[in-house]
Amino acid sequence: MAVYRGHYVLQGLAEISEIMKKDLDLAYGICERYHSSFPCQECGKCCHQKRITILPEEVDRISSAALVPLGEFMSGYASVAGDGRIMLLKTNPCAFLDEDKGCTIWKDRPEVCREFPYLVSTFMSRVYLAIVNESADILELIDYMDDSWPCTKNIKDTIAAKVEEAKIVRSDGYLP
Repeated sequence: MAVYRGHYVLQGLAEISEIMKKDLDLAYGICERYHSSFPCQECGKCCHQKRITILPEEVDRISSAALVPLGEFMSGYASVAGDGRIMLLKTNPCAFLDEDKGCTIWKDRPEVCREFPYLVSTFMSRVYLAIVNESADILELIDYMDDSWPCTKNIKDTIAAKVEEAKIVRSDGYLP
Protein backbone atom coordinates (compact mmCIF):
# COMPACT_ATOMS: atom_id res chain seq x y z
CA MET A 1 0.00 0.00 0.00
CA ALA A 2 1.40 3.37 -1.02
CA VAL A 3 1.17 6.34 1.33
CA TYR A 4 1.68 9.91 0.18
CA ARG A 5 3.15 12.39 2.70
CA GLY A 6 2.71 9.85 5.47
CA HIS A 7 -0.99 10.60 5.53
CA TYR A 8 -2.85 9.84 2.31
CA VAL A 9 -3.38 6.13 1.66
CA LEU A 10 -3.39 5.25 -2.05
CA GLN A 11 -5.26 1.97 -2.03
CA GLY A 12 -4.34 -0.51 -4.72
CA LEU A 13 -0.85 0.89 -5.25
CA ALA A 14 2.33 -0.72 -4.00
CA GLU A 15 4.43 2.38 -4.65
CA ILE A 16 4.28 5.91 -6.02
CA SER A 17 6.22 6.56 -9.21
CA GLU A 18 8.34 9.70 -9.50
CA ILE A 19 5.94 11.31 -12.00
CA MET A 20 2.94 10.43 -9.87
CA LYS A 21 4.64 11.99 -6.84
CA LYS A 22 5.22 15.19 -8.80
CA ASP A 23 1.57 15.20 -9.90
CA LEU A 24 0.44 14.61 -6.32
CA ASP A 25 2.72 17.44 -5.21
CA LEU A 26 1.00 19.77 -7.70
CA ALA A 27 -2.43 18.77 -6.38
CA TYR A 28 -1.30 19.03 -2.77
CA GLY A 29 0.19 22.47 -3.44
CA ILE A 30 -3.14 23.74 -4.75
CA CYS A 31 -5.01 22.32 -1.76
CA GLU A 32 -2.45 23.65 0.70
CA ARG A 33 -2.67 27.16 -0.75
CA TYR A 34 -6.44 27.11 -0.28
CA HIS A 35 -5.97 25.96 3.29
CA SER A 36 -3.52 28.74 4.14
CA SER A 37 -5.22 31.55 2.21
CA PHE A 38 -8.86 30.88 3.06
CA PRO A 39 -9.15 29.89 6.71
CA CYS A 40 -12.18 28.30 8.26
CA GLN A 41 -15.18 30.64 8.42
CA GLU A 42 -16.54 28.64 11.37
CA CYS A 43 -19.94 28.27 9.69
CA GLY A 44 -20.46 24.84 11.28
CA LYS A 45 -21.59 23.22 8.03
CA CYS A 46 -18.78 20.65 7.87
CA CYS A 47 -19.69 19.61 11.40
CA HIS A 48 -22.72 17.85 9.92
CA GLN A 49 -20.73 15.20 8.04
CA LYS A 50 -21.92 11.63 8.50
CA ARG A 51 -18.43 10.24 9.02
CA ILE A 52 -15.78 12.01 11.04
CA THR A 53 -12.56 10.04 11.44
CA ILE A 54 -10.06 10.67 14.21
CA LEU A 55 -6.52 9.41 14.45
CA PRO A 56 -5.48 7.05 17.27
CA GLU A 57 -3.04 9.64 18.58
CA GLU A 58 -5.88 12.19 18.85
CA VAL A 59 -8.18 10.14 21.10
CA ASP A 60 -6.67 11.17 24.46
CA ARG A 61 -6.42 14.83 23.48
CA ILE A 62 -10.01 15.00 22.19
CA SER A 63 -11.51 13.15 25.15
CA SER A 64 -9.62 15.47 27.53
CA ALA A 65 -10.75 18.57 25.65
CA ALA A 66 -14.34 17.29 25.73
CA LEU A 67 -14.02 16.59 29.46
CA VAL A 68 -15.13 13.01 28.82
CA PRO A 69 -13.18 10.19 30.49
CA LEU A 70 -11.32 8.06 27.95
CA GLY A 71 -13.38 4.88 28.56
CA GLU A 72 -16.64 6.77 28.24
CA PHE A 73 -15.33 8.55 25.13
CA MET A 74 -14.43 5.26 23.42
CA SER A 75 -17.75 3.64 24.32
CA GLY A 76 -20.10 6.56 23.80
CA TYR A 77 -18.44 8.89 21.32
CA ALA A 78 -16.22 6.75 19.11
CA SER A 79 -15.93 3.29 17.60
CA VAL A 80 -13.23 1.41 15.77
CA ALA A 81 -14.26 0.49 12.23
CA GLY A 82 -13.39 -2.85 10.63
CA ASP A 83 -10.48 -1.24 8.80
CA GLY A 84 -9.03 0.18 12.02
CA ARG A 85 -10.18 3.78 11.60
CA ILE A 86 -11.68 5.46 14.65
CA MET A 87 -15.00 7.07 13.80
CA LEU A 88 -16.96 9.53 15.89
CA LEU A 89 -20.40 8.10 16.62
CA LYS A 90 -22.22 11.35 17.28
CA THR A 91 -22.17 13.17 13.96
CA ASN A 92 -24.60 15.11 11.80
CA PRO A 93 -24.10 17.25 13.79
CA CYS A 94 -20.88 16.49 15.60
CA ALA A 95 -21.30 15.97 19.35
CA PHE A 96 -18.86 18.81 19.89
CA LEU A 97 -20.81 21.45 17.95
CA ASP A 98 -22.70 23.81 20.21
CA GLU A 99 -26.02 25.53 19.46
CA ASP A 100 -24.17 28.64 18.18
CA LYS A 101 -22.28 26.57 15.55
CA GLY A 102 -19.13 26.74 17.64
CA CYS A 103 -16.78 23.85 18.20
CA THR A 104 -16.43 23.09 21.90
CA ILE A 105 -13.05 21.42 21.29
CA TRP A 106 -11.79 23.89 18.64
CA LYS A 107 -8.20 24.08 19.92
CA ASP A 108 -8.02 20.28 20.12
CA ARG A 109 -10.26 19.34 17.19
CA PRO A 110 -9.30 16.36 15.01
CA GLU A 111 -6.86 16.76 12.14
CA VAL A 112 -9.61 16.05 9.61
CA CYS A 113 -11.51 19.06 10.97
CA ARG A 114 -8.40 21.26 10.75
CA GLU A 115 -7.83 20.22 7.14
CA PHE A 116 -11.42 20.18 5.89
CA PRO A 117 -12.24 20.69 3.03
CA TYR A 118 -8.99 21.64 1.33
CA LEU A 119 -6.54 18.98 2.47
CA VAL A 120 -8.86 15.99 2.75
CA SER A 121 -8.23 13.13 0.37
CA THR A 122 -11.57 13.44 -1.46
CA PHE A 123 -10.85 16.95 -2.71
CA MET A 124 -7.14 16.40 -3.25
CA SER A 125 -7.72 13.23 -5.27
CA ARG A 126 -10.12 15.08 -7.57
CA VAL A 127 -7.65 17.92 -8.08
CA TYR A 128 -5.04 15.28 -8.92
CA LEU A 129 -7.36 13.60 -11.45
CA ALA A 130 -8.11 16.93 -13.11
CA ILE A 131 -4.39 17.65 -13.45
CA VAL A 132 -3.43 14.28 -14.96
CA ASN A 133 -6.52 13.65 -17.09
CA GLU A 134 -6.74 16.16 -19.91
CA SER A 135 -10.47 15.55 -20.46
CA ALA A 136 -11.46 15.77 -16.79
CA ASP A 137 -13.52 18.80 -15.77
CA ILE A 138 -12.60 19.82 -12.23
CA LEU A 139 -16.00 21.45 -11.65
CA GLU A 140 -17.73 18.17 -12.53
CA LEU A 141 -15.32 16.26 -10.31
CA ILE A 142 -16.16 18.45 -7.32
CA ASP A 143 -19.91 18.66 -7.89
CA TYR A 144 -20.36 16.77 -4.60
CA MET A 145 -19.46 19.97 -2.75
CA ASP A 146 -22.34 21.90 -1.20
CA ASP A 147 -22.65 25.29 -2.91
CA SER A 148 -23.96 27.00 0.22
CA TRP A 149 -20.67 26.60 2.11
CA PRO A 150 -18.34 29.64 2.09
CA CYS A 151 -15.29 27.47 1.31
CA THR A 152 -17.06 25.75 -1.59
CA LYS A 153 -17.87 29.04 -3.28
CA ASN A 154 -14.23 30.08 -2.98
CA ILE A 155 -13.06 26.78 -4.46
CA LYS A 156 -15.54 26.68 -7.33
CA ASP A 157 -14.80 30.27 -8.30
CA THR A 158 -11.04 29.70 -8.57
CA ILE A 159 -10.16 26.02 -8.96
CA ALA A 160 -10.34 25.74 -12.76
CA ALA A 161 -7.61 28.36 -13.24
CA LYS A 162 -5.40 26.71 -10.61
CA VAL A 163 -5.76 23.30 -12.29
CA GLU A 164 -4.91 24.80 -15.70
CA GLU A 165 -1.78 26.41 -14.24
CA ALA A 166 -0.76 23.05 -12.76
CA LYS A 167 -1.30 21.33 -16.13
CA ILE A 168 1.10 23.83 -17.74
CA VAL A 169 3.71 23.23 -15.02
CA ARG A 170 3.27 19.51 -15.53
CA SER A 171 3.63 19.59 -19.33
CA ASP A 172 6.49 22.08 -19.31
CA GLY A 173 8.31 20.72 -16.32
CA TYR A 174 8.63 16.98 -16.17
CA LEU A 175 6.56 14.99 -18.60
CA PRO A 176 8.62 13.00 -21.11
